[in-house]
Order: sequence, then structure tokens, then C-alpha cells
Amino acid sequence: MAETTTRTDAAAAANPTTTAMRELEPSAKPRAVRKPRGILVPLWIGYVFLYLPILVVVIMSFNDSENLFVWRGFSLRWYPEVFADQALMQGLGNTLIVATGATAIATVLGTLLAYGIQHYTRGGFVRAFAIAPAILPDLLLGIGLLTLFALLGITLGLHSVILAHGVFATAFVTAIVLARMASIDPSLEEASRDLGAGPVRTFMRVTLPQLAPGIVAGALLAFTLSLDEFVIAFFTTAPTQPTLPIVIYSMVRFGVTPEVNALATLLLFVSVVTVIAAQRLTRLTGSSK
Repeated sequence: MAETTTRTDAAAAANPTTTAMRELEPSAKPRAVRKPRGILVPLWIGYVFLYLPILVVVIMSFNDSENLFVWRGFSLRWYPEVFADQALMQGLGNTLIVATGATAIATVLGTLLAYGIQHYTRGGFVRAFAIAPAILPDLLLGIGLLTLFALLGITLGLHSVILAHGVFATAFVTAIVLARMASIDPSLEEASRDLGAGPVRTFMRVTLPQLAPGIVAGALLAFTLSLDEFVIAFFTTAPTQPTLPIVIYSMVRFGVTPEVNALATLLLFVSVVTVIAAQRLTRLTGSSK
């Protein structure tokens, strides 16, 4: 040990520059930065403000009492009554029809629009214009679509709601598919064309399978958004064919009932599961990089 220490000291003395540089190097363990106390308080206040009412609705949906403010024990009695309500079931059926049709339209148009933007445009104007319906106020979009249907002489009904929901859902599908396309290697398409495949075959055999996670994620998100959309459906549907959010709105005007709480809990569960599935699929966007 003494011999080793002597050799180290001799080397340090022979090269004083290296010794001085080592003294100037920062420590291997940086000092921990102290976070100000209470910096997360506004964050948790925001979470409580947003999610506490939702939690109350979920809890009260299992309340055995008809009075929403009196807890009388755990019960599932309100969930079967939701499915026994004819108005709610009619609204649910209309909503599923609208969501399915709008999702189909948005998935096809959004995928083709994203492909065209990625391959045939260079500026950001077209991209921003395609995604604009996702950020426009629902009230403005609803009034605009209602005016357009009136000018074209289109009667209001489920078909008009499907077209209206397809408009704003297409923007979300486009954004997600564009994000997926950013991770695709363009040399694969070039190789396919060099081997004799045409544009359509290249798209179907090479591009589309790689876009599948983004397309499915966009379709799930479009279905979820259409499922609980109210404002646009309110302006573009007929009074005799209300969607489920409109039926719920007509019920809560006279007070919230336990059935509404149970139905809201079911919709919340479906929305959360669908959004989580879409998020999982969207994460695959960067997995191929």
C-alpha cells in the first residue's frame, strides 16, 4: 500500500496540470436542489377541483337512497334501472349508431388526409387547416354545420349528426396518424416502388400495416369523442332522434337522479378504457425508431 501511494504521488508531481484539472472538476455527486415548500399545492388543488365532482357522482351511483345527499348503503339497484329506461336506451342506440358511423368516416378520411399531407405538401398551412376543427369551439362548429345543412337542403336526423361528428373527429384521426407517419422510414416505400409495386399496392402492403397502431388509436379516440359529444349533436339532430347526451340533458334539467349517476359512471368507464387503449396504441409511434 505504501508503494502504491508513493507511485501515485510521484505521478501527480510529474504532471501538475492534470492534478490541477482534477481539482477543478465538479463533484461526481451534484448537490440536491431544494424544492420550495408548497410548490405542488396548486397542482393538487386543481386535481381536487377537477376530479372530486366526478368521484362524488361515481360514489353516489352506488347509493341505495333516492336522495342524492343521503347515504343509505351500498347498492347496485340503479344500474338495472338504467337499462330498463326506454328513453335512455333509445338515446344510447342513437349514440352508438352515430359514433360508429362518424368513426368510420373519420378513420378513412383522416388516414387518407394524413397520407396526403405527409407526401404531397411542404408547408404547415395545410396541416394546420386540416387539424383546425379539433380546436374550433363546438358552438361555432355546430352553428356552421347547421347553416350548411340548411343551405344544402339536408334534413336533420342521425345522418346529419354522423356527418357533423365525422368532421371534427377527422381532425383528431389526422393528427394521430400524422404523428405515426413521422416514425415510418420512407425508404421502405421507395424500396417497394423500386421493386415494381405501384402506389396503391405500396400503400396497402407497406404503409398501411405500419400505420395500423395510429389508425386504431385515432378510431378509438374518435368513437369516444362522438360518444359523449353534446353541443354539435344538439344543433344538428332532429328532436325525435336525440342522442344520449341530449337525453341526459333533458333529464337533469329537472334534477339529477340516481339513474343519471349510474349512467354517467358507465359512460365514464367506457371513455376511460377507450382513451387508455388509444394512448397505449399511440405509444407505439416511437417504438419503431
